[in-house]
Amino acid sequence: MARIVSLGSALQDIYLIDRDDFGSVEFGNVSMFKNLEIGSKYDIEKLNFFIGGGGTNSAVTFAKSGHEVIYLGNLGHDPAGEAVLKKLDEEGIDTSYISFPSRAKTGCSIILLDSKTGERTVLTFRGASARFDNLSPSCLDYIQPDWLYVTTLRGDMGTLLDFFEKAHSIGTKIMFNPGVLELANPKQVLGLLNDVDVLLLNKREASELIGGSLLDELLNKLKNYCQTVIITDGAMGGIATNGEKTYRFGIYEEVRIKDTTGAGDAFGSGFLASLASGDSFRTALIFGSANSTAVVQNLGAKNGIITRDITLHPMPIQLIK
Repeated sequence: MARIVSLGSALQDIYLIDRDDFGSVEFGNVSMFKNLEIGSKYDIEKLNFFIGGGGTNSAVTFAKSGHEVIYLGNLGHDPAGEAVLKKLDEEGIDTSYISFPSRAKTGCSIILLDSKTGERTVLTFRGASARFDNLSPSCLDYIQPDWLYVTTLRGDMGTLLDFFEKAHSIGTKIMFNPGVLELANPKQVLGLLNDVDVLLLNKREASELIGGSLLDELLNKLKNYCQTVIITDGAMGGIATNGEKTYRFGIYEEVRIKDTTGAGDAFGSGFLASLASGDSFRTALIFGSANSTAVVQNLGAKNGIITRDITLHPMPIQLIK
């Protein structure tokens, strides 16, 4: 098994769930909750508290596959921070490198979920996960991880560069799943890819980063910057290459989707959890797809995460090169 550092955000997710009051309406290509009037009060059917954030979501997947996992991020000294620490401790994740910025509060997301349709709206307070420039890449010298898995650092390109250069200098491999704020700086992201071993994007993100509209076109452009590239395309599956083999893949199976929160984290971390266990590129793609499929059938970004001993069934995946 591998030693993996998961670098990214930690949040408390609060779900407000209802069947009737969040009815949606279409405005062009945009769906909106139509029934929430300003100044009104509504009764909610269910209230759930979960732990979210890309950094902790990924860390739990790695831990459930038996890897040695270190979570690196920021929390506040508050009840939400205690809930995050409790969840990570339950999963056997090393929390000794977490920082607690002065006066910062743990991030929190309020998720309005229509249980009838699965539609949701997310209100997020980033809190301690709004910034990462207090974190020091020198901790990697002590940890000596096999892999550094990085989700969004809220567009902090300087901190990303420092961590990537440090990881590269000590022989640590890097998997990168950039967010919206990173992709707003496409030239800088492309410059970072010299040190990245695996890049994960969805189709829209890949188009924003490199330009283009077809999966084949996007992949061919991005593989000039990074050897292993994975581009997902929702219900259409995706495309991926490791420099030697290229696959087109569909979804793992048709399921009823309850909640898409954490689906991307589940795919990316599932892929790396499998690859770091010594599985083939093809098997890692299937494991990532299976993990994402399991997560969207449950409420919360961590419920449904699969374990290493699961028996994978066949899924649409085709070697194209």
